Formats: sequence, structure tokens, C-alpha cells
Amino acid sequence: MAPSQDSFAPRREAPLFGRLAIIGIGLIGSSIAHAAKALNLAGRVVLYDREPEVRQRARELGLGHEIADSAAAAVADADHIILCVPVGACGPVAAEIASALKPGAILSDVGSVKKSVVEAVTPHLPEGVQFVPAHPVAGTENSGPDAGFPSLFLNRWCILTPAEGADPAAIAATRQFWEGMGAIVEIMTASHHDLVLAVTSHLPHLIAYNIVGTAEDLAAVTQSEVIKFSAGGFRDFTRIAASDPTMWRDVFLHNKDAVLEMLGRFSEDLAVLTRAIRFGDGDTLHKHFTRTRAIRRGIVALGQEKPETEKLRKD
Repeated sequence: MAPSQDSFAPRREAPLFGRLAIIGIGLIGSSIAHAAKALNLAGRVVLYDREPEVRQRARELGLGHEIADSAAAAVADADHIILCVPVGACGPVAAEIASALKPGAILSDVGSVKKSVVEAVTPHLPEGVQFVPAHPVAGTENSGPDAGFPSLFLNRWCILTPAEGADPAAIAATRQFWEGMGAIVEIMTASHHDLVLAVTSHLPHLIAYNIVGTAEDLAAVTQSEVIKFSAGGFRDFTRIAASDPTMWRDVFLHNKDAVLEMLGRFSEDLAVLTRAIRFGDGDTLHKHFTRTRAIRRGIVALGQEKPETEKLRKD
């Protein structure tokens, strides 16, 4: 059961936006709808998804106040529009809704790649519409309208990457929106965001997909043994590798340069560890493990994860 509104953020007395339109009803879109409605962040929350069965399920779940039958109908007269679609779809969706956007509206997104999204969306922006790209660094391995819950963004980072010269009022309103859902907002350039996320999110996902695939392909180890004897590390990899394949396909294609740079560095570091193992160089292994252990402790100290002892996990 999702937490009650009192458990994650205060409800606003007056809505921040009159009408909020959410395009795409997956984990992020449905979570935004839950939170925006519960916390009175928008007077009216309208959603749209291109899949009819998803729209029907959203109606059954009571997501938002209205489920529109077209993207244009959803964004009509909306003050804030959020594209919750795979990054490769942001440009086409922006083109589809452009003529229906009203002057003064703020368009945003939730993609984990920013530079290519900015390049794809900006040419379609009508006069008077502000674009403030956003990336909530939050999620689970689940997807679809049933996966959302209102506290998903609590104490999680949300990175805004507005272009130079973007309207300060639009940036401030977008910041207020995410902070209203309990997120911690950071602002950086789109290029820097893509480099940071390449190492903190995109490369780990690529490695996870590869390792789980390797385990599946290993003929000497049966699938039942992989499942039965999965220790904590492999369980974490399977959780990451269960993420939406369409979303991650687009991430790697649209953040190619940064991912390839990080993958190159990773390969070089892996070669050093390979050599240390092959030649019994325990000092190199110990130094590397000691250095990386400090990063883990820093993540725990920042509240981004709980220590293993608090999780009571048993391998």
C-alpha cells in the first residue's frame, strides 16, 4: 500500500498550477499523478498515454482527474506539461502537442538523458512556451500505471537542466513542483548531467544487463541454480536489469558519447584488476577495494541508501 500523504510531504493550500498534463502513464507519470493530486500541486491533473489499455487502466485506478483520449486534448489549456515518455519519443511528442500548447505554459520531461532531449524538443517550442528539462533520479524495477506511488520522489534528487537564458520564473515554478513532492532539486547543464548520469546510472545498468545475460548464457550453470544461489550482489544486478527495456534502449542510444567515454574508462580499470588477479597482486586489489568502499560510505552518509545492517538482508 502506498504511504498516506501525511507521511511524505505537506499538502498545499492552493495549487501551484491550474492544470497539469502528464504524457505517458508509466512508473514516473503515475507517481507524479498520485503526488500532484494528493498534495494539491495542481487544480486538475490530466493524463494521456498512447496505449488504449494503459489509459483504461489509469481510469480504473483513478489516476488524476481526467484521462484524455489524445495528447493534444491533454495539454490544451495546461499550465505545466510533463513528458513521461522514453527519451527517444520526446521530440515526436513535442511536435504532436506543439500547436495545442498555450502561451505561458511550462513544458518539462523526466528523461535520464538531457542534451539530446533538449535538441529534439526545442525546435518544436511555440512562442511563449518555456522548456525546463527535469530528471527525477528515482525509480523501481516496476513499470506501468499500477507501479506508481506518491512518495517515489521523497528525498530523491531531481536535476533541472534549463538552457542558458531560460525564464527564471519557469525554473522557479518547476523547482517548487518537484520540491512539493519531497524531491531535492539540483541545477546543472544538460551536458554535465549526461556525463554524471553516464557513470552513476547508465554504465551500472549496462553492466547489470550484461552480467545477467552472461549468467543466462553460461551452460555450466543452470538457470535454477542462478536463481537459487543468488547472493546480494547478483540480486541487485537482476533488480537493475529488470528495468524497462524500451527506456534503457533509448538512454544508451541518446547518451552514446558519454556512455562510451565511461565504458572506455571502465574497461581500462577492469584490465588493471584482471592483471592483478592473474598475477596475484593482492596489494593492488586491496587498495582498489579500500578506495571504492569509501564511496559506498559516502552514499550512505548522504541518505541515498541504508547500510546493509539496517536492511537485515541475508545472502
